[in-house]
Amino acid sequence: MRNRGKGISTRIIMIMDIETEESSSPPHFRGGVPRRGGVVAVDAMELPATTPSPAVPPLLENEEGRKHLAIPLPPSTRGVWLLHLLHLASPALPVGAYSYSQGLEYAVEAQWVRDEASAFDWIAGLLSHTLAHLDVPVTARLYHAWQHDDAAEVLRWSHFLLANREARELQDEDRNMGLSLARLLNDLGLNEAAAWCKADSVCFLTLFTLAAQRWNISLSDATHGYLWSWAENQVLSSVKLIPLGQTAGQRLLTQLIPRIAQAVDTGLALHDDDIGFSAPGLAVAGALHETQYSRLFRS
Repeated sequence: MRNRGKGISTRIIMIMDIETEESSSPPHFRGGVPRRGGVVAVDAMELPATTPSPAVPPLLENEEGRKHLAIPLPPSTRGVWLLHLLHLASPALPVGAYSYSQGLEYAVEAQWVRDEASAFDWIAGLLSHTLAHLDVPVTARLYHAWQHDDAAEVLRWSHFLLANREARELQDEDRNMGLSLARLLNDLGLNEAAAWCKADSVCFLTLFTLAAQRWNISLSDATHGYLWSWAENQVLSSVKLIPLGQTAGQRLLTQLIPRIAQAVDTGLALHDDDIGFSAPGLAVAGALHETQYSRLFRS
């Protein structure tokens, strides 16, 4: 930067390291538009000396030691994809997730889950094993199928996911939530969802990944959002059923954050032949919940 009288001349170059999901560029540029970090790297383009002096952002240094300015992204670029993700992961999304406990109600009845510590063990165990080895890799397959408009692959992985739900209650939950999300997305103007409004093979993830892909949410971010939504629902169910205090529920969610991140990393790295995981305790709890005498949650 050089002073020239009252003006300031600054050399700035736009660094266009915008990458796709598979690129190895820094995470600020994931998903085709600059995202995480909320900055665009610039360096080296001549500005006239008469240009009024702006408030100069701090200098950043990349991996090669090259200095560049950190310019905030406009809100339209930085915020829209995040708001769409928050919308999809919101407990206010009218798909009926709050009415299901996924076997947790029976687990509490049977005293498998009875306090904060055992609730963490139950939820974290399902995250680290079942969801990391089934839901997460199938999320990736469905996302890429929508990305390539491959209807056959969408149908294939939807069938696969339903077949791996080990109790009728779990299958009905997935199907009903998928139908609800299909109707909602269709009403919101995502016309591709209309074909799934009466489909027998629909899953919640079928429509979740459609919305994520069409709304330019990256695969990694969508998967984190999906697991967060699932974990939040499980914690809310624990708070009601055990019962736990609100602070205990927040402690559980805080403790589950690194488990969610680890599940995403594990699941997105799996090959097709490694997908799938059996959880006998979840299957038994789901089956026995169907005939449980007193229930707060649907079966």
